[in-house]
Amino acid sequence: MSIHTDKVAKKVTLSTLSKMKGVEPITMVTAYDALFAKLFNGSVDMILVGDSLNMSFLGKEDTLSATMEQMIYHTKAVCNGATLPLVILDMPFGTYTNESDAVKNATRAYQETNAQAVKIEGGKDRANIVKALTSNSIAVLGHIGLMPQFLRSDGGYKIRGKSQEDIDILIEDAKALEEAGAFAIVVEGVKEEAGKAITKAVNIPTIGIGAGLHTDGQVLVWSDAFGFFEDFKPKFVKQYCKGAKLIRESLDEFVSEVKRREFPTKEFTY
Repeated sequence: MSIHTDKVAKKVTLSTLSKMKGVEPITMVTAYDALFAKLFNGSVDMILVGDSLNMSFLGKEDTLSATMEQMIYHTKAVCNGATLPLVILDMPFGTYTNESDAVKNATRAYQETNAQAVKIEGGKDRANIVKALTSNSIAVLGHIGLMPQFLRSDGGYKIRGKSQEDIDILIEDAKALEEAGAFAIVVEGVKEEAGKAITKAVNIPTIGIGAGLHTDGQVLVWSDAFGFFEDFKPKFVKQYCKGAKLIRESLDEFVSEVKRREFPTKEFTY
């Protein structure tokens, strides 16, 4: 029996997500403001306030310069627009390099926003950070595989899980995060067989992004999925509409009507 219909009628909790593993695929998108969060409200299970806003909103080349102040501001906005999905604040680069800083910054995220969880990147090497957070009643979404915050140290975006040895390392990472108390794990940029193996190896949900069909759910950045971000399109992104094209066409129509003094007509005049 399906837990969800097409519309998510009730508030999604950690318990909801746990029960969905192996039963119904979990849906997650990013959002950065109240307007789009309200559009997504009731349709997706989770909203990630991703540090990808650094690229989508600020036009930066990567996510690394995002700050806690930015993340808190945008998470507040998202929480104002979305009341039903589980909202996760993406902890920015440099804010969880040790247990003390991680607890301090994640506590601030909880105190200043209505986010129900935080996301951090890293596997076995960050399990102690996850444990420190979960021990302080802070829910954690893990993130392994291709990790954008590791872009410079890894020498660029590299697909993981191309060998059995690397798949085994990823499984170790996932198990370490589960043991540390993570409620779910984002698995990004791995071969499909790796995504499948990781999902089978843990009892918590996996959320894939460029990880194939066999994870417990899928996440996309909204500006990628709906065709607004045009600088590049990763292989794993399906564009469900041509957002930028639609906006340009509508804007051209508005400008043309104003220039020809066709807008506003009586219909739009007091």
